[in-house]
Amino acid sequence: LKLLLDFVPNHTGLDHPWVEDHPEYYISGTEPDLARAPQNYTWARRKGGDLLLAHGRDPYFPGWPDTLQLNYGNPATQEAMIGELLKIASQCDAVRCDMAMLILPDVFERTWGLQAEPFWPKATQCVREKTPGFCFMAEVYWDLEWTLQQQGFDYTYDKRLYDRLREGHARPVRDHLRAELNYQNKMARFLENHDEPRAAATFAPGMHEAAAVITFLSPGLRFFHQGQFEGRRKRISPHLVRAPLEPSDDALHRFYDRLLAVLRQPIVREGEWRLLDCAPAWEGNGTWDGVIVWSWQARADQRLLIAVNYAGHQSQCYVRLPFPDLTNRMVRFKDLMGPASYDRDGDELLSRGLFLDVPAWGYHVLEISMMS
Repeated sequence: LKLLLDFVPNHTGLDHPWVEDHPEYYISGTEPDLARAPQNYTWARRKGGDLLLAHGRDPYFPGWPDTLQLNYGNPATQEAMIGELLKIASQCDAVRCDMAMLILPDVFERTWGLQAEPFWPKATQCVREKTPGFCFMAEVYWDLEWTLQQQGFDYTYDKRLYDRLREGHARPVRDHLRAELNYQNKMARFLENHDEPRAAATFAPGMHEAAAVITFLSPGLRFFHQGQFEGRRKRISPHLVRAPLEPSDDALHRFYDRLLAVLRQPIVREGEWRLLDCAPAWEGNGTWDGVIVWSWQARADQRLLIAVNYAGHQSQCYVRLPFPDLTNRMVRFKDLMGPASYDRDGDELLSRGLFLDVPAWGYHVLEISMMS
């Protein structure tokens, strides 16, 4: 068991000690700024004299009224924040960096009109020199995931996969999973978090399970949220420390129990992942496009085949298996998420492929073994 803490690099609270001791760490404003954008500035009350300071914000929304914006154009601010990271790193194993892209130099300049030196490369390097193996995860949007991976982050939010799953169409999801593995392995994949609506309130029951199989049996870091397994539906504001009582969804809880049992297998953490191509089951049948299939392989005798019909209709397809040693063998497919078991001829699997006929939002997590 390891501990991951939240680190907010872009801003502090209104009552942070730096407001009194180091106001130069913040972005200040003028009376014209306040008149032009009153939602983005506030008077900070100080013993040393009140100052007009900017609220923390991103370039697309008004300021967050309970925050003050740090000035990354000031080298002293960057050094102070590295010092904070070093203190945090001595108390935990990892940090989730809130809205990490906001302090990238181009984003910061677009938001505030100020130039800043890159922060993350030197910050991550400095922390790892003191604490080898320390892990950084970035909350990041706007297609900047790869940028932050190159600047020292071990994992970055995969909001694009989440958005495509919410839209409910298989092809964009499949296209997203075609990315290079050195990118996918660093994605933090989720179906809900404190900023998003609850998965149980967003996805219909069958769709929820299909989306979870895709999300958590794909490569990368699997990121779950408190209450997700029980099917909680009320999103709780981070400003609250309480939540309403909600009944547990027992069927959904049993689904997640089965899914977690699969995730405990080393093959889905250490194995080789491969996205597989589907073909029409017969001419004129376009339902194959709703099916997403991939495999995991650890050793020759450890294989999983996962198939999800991410569509609201029944779908059929053939899928070619990337296992040439099936020749002259009988092959058993045992579903780890249900009671089904299928025996197939290996030569037919290699020549034509495995036939799949999957109901709407249906899925199989098939353990492959040789019978002869």
